Amino acid sequence: MAGICEGRVVVITGAGRGIGRSHAIEFARQGAKVVVNDLGAEVDGSGRSEGPAGQVVEEIRGMGGEAVANGDDIADVDGAARLIATAIDTFGGLDVLVNNAGILRDRMFVNMTADEWDAVIRVHLRGTFAPMRAAVDYWRNRSKAGEANDARIVNTTSPSGIYGNVGQTNYGAAKAGIASLTVIAAMELGRYGITVNAIAPAALTRMTENLGMGSQGDRKPDEFDPNDPDNIAPLVVWLGSPESKDITGRVFNVYGSHISVAEGWVAGPGADKGDRWDSAELGGIVPDLVARAAPNANMMGRRD
Repeated sequence: MAGICEGRVVVITGAGRGIGRSHAIEFARQGAKVVVNDLGAEVDGSGRSEGPAGQVVEEIRGMGGEAVANGDDIADVDGAARLIATAIDTFGGLDVLVNNAGILRDRMFVNMTADEWDAVIRVHLRGTFAPMRAAVDYWRNRSKAGEANDARIVNTTSPSGIYGNVGQTNYGAAKAGIASLTVIAAMELGRYGITVNAIAPAALTRMTENLGMGSQGDRKPDEFDPNDPDNIAPLVVWLGSPESKDITGRVFNVYGSHISVAEGWVAGPGADKGDRWDSAELGGIVPDLVARAAPNANMMGRRD
């Protein structure tokens, strides 16, 4: 199968369903060899099943592509190392890591338990760090041995993380951490031939069906559905291709047919006294700064 990722070896976490499945299918369609990682868990992270990952592998092979399933826990350091080793041992190397796996334990902050917080942080944030760490070890060792890398990491943040969403303090905190991890890792890893980017996707999946994303059944036959998770994959596959070698450290919003670059935190209006402030002075300073500052963006990344 020929395409913009022909011959590249790709690991995708959480690739058994939803957005991750779409990534796997599109990478294979564009010629990549794919490691489909998935625990087959429920939305809240409970349970396990080999079915979802195996079904995606069979679909890819039915297209004439190459794929293998992996069921390791990506938030476990040893499991993440086995995942990366699966790509190297099966296909002879690794070119792209897509961190997509996630769970939800939504709750208003005043009712959130420590277990609900820890579970989401573990899967999303640690589950991004651990595969990245294992992949980077492989690429760094190649670089030290004098071999060139054309490597890609594509992480998954969320509008909840970079803009905020009520009821998702745990999920948003994890996703904000992933966005920062992406920016800083890009600064550090370029010397090894590694780019690091992230997407903040919006689509109708098991994880968003209760968040007002609409229904795929609302559209007419052959009508474009902006909520379809398949809409997210083209950007991720392009970011995983050789064509994206000059793009790193960026976060992209993607929904339907719309792609935009998230511009991140910037310093707004300020005041400088030239000496230490007295606390009592700030009542005449801080409210004015806030009044002159642009409002925070909404969940669509806009200020209107």
